[in-house]
Amino acid sequence: MTPIRLALVGLGKIARDQHLPSIAADPRFELVAIVSRNAELDGVAHFTALADLLASDVAVDAVSLCTPPQPRHPLAHLALAAGMHVMLEKPPGATLSEVEDLRQAAAARSLTLQTTWHSRYAVGVEPAREWLAERPIKAVRINWKEDVRVWHPGQDWIWEAGGLGVFDPAINALSIVTRILPRPFFLSKGVLHVPENRQSPIQAELDFRDAAGAPIRAELDFLQTGPQSWDIEVDTDDGQLKLTNGGAKLWIDGQLIQEGPDREYPGLYDAFAKLIADGASDVDVSPLRHVADAFLLSERVTAPAFVE
Repeated sequence: MTPIRLALVGLGKIARDQHLPSIAADPRFELVAIVSRNAELDGVAHFTALADLLASDVAVDAVSLCTPPQPRHPLAHLALAAGMHVMLEKPPGATLSEVEDLRQAAAARSLTLQTTWHSRYAVGVEPAREWLAERPIKAVRINWKEDVRVWHPGQDWIWEAGGLGVFDPAINALSIVTRILPRPFFLSKGVLHVPENRQSPIQAELDFRDAAGAPIRAELDFLQTGPQSWDIEVDTDDGQLKLTNGGAKLWIDGQLIQEGPDREYPGLYDAFAKLIADGASDVDVSPLRHVADAFLLSERVTAPAFVE
């Protein structure tokens, strides 16, 4: 089988920690180029701009876009216009309109476009979805709290308009909840805490209700020190389901049911290869839509200045 010749656009922390090992471990992909203004990878062709790669003689079948979301839309358009399949790191774009435009562009060219929600590939997520499928939901609690200084050191883009702030990690929780809950849910109210020297929230509290009226409470914090919290609790008529460690552990009524190694990004690349082979796309914006609703509906309060 001829491998898919892949270019990685953006070589920051997430690309080095997750994308590179996943690509290297999957024989269906061959990493042929890196596009980055600031970093190179030994033994791989390097370009400082995607346009330079497209003008070169390096043959590329697909690109994985790992840049911040704000500049991603024109880069994806360049790749699609050049006949390349496109993987979009989360969040898939700075706006919903951008992602819809890319979906149409990919469909018009019969190319694969994949919006990636890596947390959905955590080992506990699909078993949780199956367990909840036929059970009435009574209440849901989301606690997604981490230290931005640990996970996004020096990344000022995350505080700019379109950078999402605390929703950059919290969109992972929303990607899980939109996958496992059997009914759609909708924002009722929210509070966004925006540092006085930034454009994006550092903390948020959101209240949703599902289509049957069950309450869903999300408490999000980018200033958590000590133990980090990536937990989702779902109360049902048949007991409580809990996902911890970002979905890596599944508990039912306090009993550990599922636990496994981190296979999130290998799962993304497995899905990407299958989509390309099938001539299909996977464009799901439901987590990003909930973030957009939070920015539309929530009250904004001024928080103390954030200085790293």
